[in-house]
Amino acid sequence: MEKKKVIPIFFGCDLNFFKFTVVTLKSIIDNASKDYHYNVYVFNTDIDQEAQDKCNAILPDNFTVFYPNVNPYLEEISDRLPIRDYYSKTTYFRLFIAEMYPEYDKAIYIDADTIVQGDISELYNHELGDNLVGACNEQAMVQTDCYGTYVEKCLGLDRNHFFNAGMLVINSKLWRDECVLDQFVNLLSVYECKVTQDEDYLNIICKDRVLWIDNSWNVETYGDIKYDENTAKMVHYIMWGKPWNVKDAKFASIWWSYAEKTPYINEINAVNAAYDMSKIEIAKKQSENLAKLAVEEANKKDTFVAMRDKLGIKSLDRLKIQKKIREYEKEGKFDQDVEQDPPTKELLPDKIDYEKKKVRSKVKTKAAYFLARKFLNKMVKNDQIIIKEVKGVENLQYLESGAILTCNHFNAFDSFAIQVAYEESIKTKKERKKKKFFRVIREGNYTSFGGFYGFLMRNCYTLPLSSNTKTMTKFIRSITNLLHQGHLVLVYPEQSMWWNYRKPKPLKKGAFQFAVGANVPVVPCFITMEDTDKIGPDGYPIQEYTIHIEKPIYPDSSKSKIENVNYLMNENYRVWKEIYESVYHVNLTYTTKEEVRA
Repeated sequence: MEKKKVIPIFFGCDLNFFKFTVVTLKSIIDNASKDYHYNVYVFNTDIDQEAQDKCNAILPDNFTVFYPNVNPYLEEISDRLPIRDYYSKTTYFRLFIAEMYPEYDKAIYIDADTIVQGDISELYNHELGDNLVGACNEQAMVQTDCYGTYVEKCLGLDRNHFFNAGMLVINSKLWRDECVLDQFVNLLSVYECKVTQDEDYLNIICKDRVLWIDNSWNVETYGDIKYDENTAKMVHYIMWGKPWNVKDAKFASIWWSYAEKTPYINEINAVNAAYDMSKIEIAKKQSENLAKLAVEEANKKDTFVAMRDKLGIKSLDRLKIQKKIREYEKEGKFDQDVEQDPPTKELLPDKIDYEKKKVRSKVKTKAAYFLARKFLNKMVKNDQIIIKEVKGVENLQYLESGAILTCNHFNAFDSFAIQVAYEESIKTKKERKKKKFFRVIREGNYTSFGGFYGFLMRNCYTLPLSSNTKTMTKFIRSITNLLHQGHLVLVYPEQSMWWNYRKPKPLKKGAFQFAVGANVPVVPCFITMEDTDKIGPDGYPIQEYTIHIEKPIYPDSSKSKIENVNYLMNENYRVWKEIYESVYHVNLTYTTKEEVRA
C-alpha cells in the first residue's frame, strides 16, 4: 500500500484542560480527509497514562497521538528563558514545535478551545512561500478600537494585519532558519507585552511575513461574527464564552455535539454542573480590565515602538550564529567555524616574506602597525573593546626566550586584546624590537581580504598558514627562526572562532608542535568576559575583557617530541579550564554526548 502523506498537528495543554483538547481532536477526526495520516502531538508536563488511554480509544487508523512531555526540553533551554512564567503557560509551547521536530518543514498548531468543522488537510495545504505563518485576523483588534489602537501605537502593527495565534500554519523550516524561538526569547527579555502577551511577540516577529487565511478557519466567538454554524470551518471560543461552562454560549451546541462523542463526556458534564455562573461576571470584569490595560499601554511613552532602537533587540545574524554554536557544541564540531570564512586563495611561497627581511616588507609592516594601533585606540575609545584588567603580565615580562602564546578565539578582534597585554609587558620601543608580537592567521584572511582590513592582515606582523606545501615549509622554518630570535607568536589552538563563546574548546596540536620544534615555552592566555550595560549595534551587551596570562609551560627534556606536544597541550587546556571555572563559578561541561578532552 502507498504510504500516506503525514500532516503534523500540535496542541499544548495540561491534564486539567486535556479533556477539552480531546473534544477538539474528535472534531478534527470526524472531518479530516482519509487521504492523509495525521500525527497529533499534545505538548504537556503532566498528562498521565489513564488520560492518554481515554484519548487513544477514539482514534481511527489514520491518526496517531503522541504525548511529548516538554519538561526535558524546558530544562535543556532553561539558560535561554528569561522568566519562570515561561514554564507554566502552555500557550508558549507552540514556540517549541519547529525546534523539537526538525523532521517537519510545516506544522499546524491549534488551541484546545476550538472545534474544527473543516477538513484539516485543506488548512495544511496552504502554500506558505516565504511567510513565517499562515493565520487569520484577530477580531478583537479589528472590531474593538482600544485593542486596534494598542497594536498600532504600542507595537507598530496594523490592526487589520494582526493575527490570532490560536490557529497557526507554521513554516517550521523558516522558524528554524530564522531563529523564531530565539527572537521570541530575546523580545521576552527586553520588553513586556501585557495585553495578548505571546501573541503580541509573535505578531512583531512575523510582521509582513503572514499568509492571510480566510477567517472561516478561525471564527472567534467575539463581537460581530460574519460566519454561521455551517460556514465556520473552525470555531474558536475565546475569552469567557467557553461552552463547557456556559451551554448557551455562542456556537456552544456545535461543541457539545462533539463532546458527547468522547470518553470525557461525564467529566465535562460535571464541570458544567459545578460551574458557578457568577464567575461570568468576574470574567466579563476581567475583559473590561484588559481593555483598560490596552488603553494604558497605548498611552505610555515607553511603548515598544518608541523604545525599539534602545531595547537591545538582537540581530538575526547573531541569533543564527549563537544557534549554530549550540548545534556545533552538541555535535562535538569544536574545530569548525560557525561564521562564513572568506574564500581561500592559495598562498604561494614567493608571495610572502614571513620574517620581514625585505625593505618593502619592513616599511609596510611599520605602517600597518601604526594604523593598527590607531585603529585599536579608536576601538577602545568607542567602547568596542573594553579591557577591564590584564592579570599575570609579569609572565611575559620575565620571559628569557621566544614563546608561543595561546588564546581562546571568540572575536575577530580578540588578538588586539592580547596585543594590549603584550604592550603592557614590554614598554619601550627598544624592547619591542627585540621581542616582537606576531599572529598566526588563516590563509583566506591573508589572501582574500581587501581594503583596510586586508592591508592589516597582510602586513601587521601576521604569519598566514597555507594550503601550499612549499609555503608551509617556509612557514614552519620562519616561525622557528622567529621563536629562536626571542619573539612571541600568538596561535589559536582551538582552530575555530565561536562568537562570544566563553568555554575553552578542545585544542589542536599545531601550536604545541611549534613550541616543541623550537624548544620554547607555551604561555597560556585566556580571556574571560562580562556583560556591560552598553548595548552594541547587534543588540548584545558589549563585553568587558579580563586577560589572564599564565605561567609559561616548558617542554620537558626527558620526554619525546610526541610526549612533549601532548604534555603542553594537556597542561594548556588544564590551565584554561581552571581559569574558566574559577571566574565563572561553574564546572566546565559540554552538551555533546561524547567525552571531551584537550
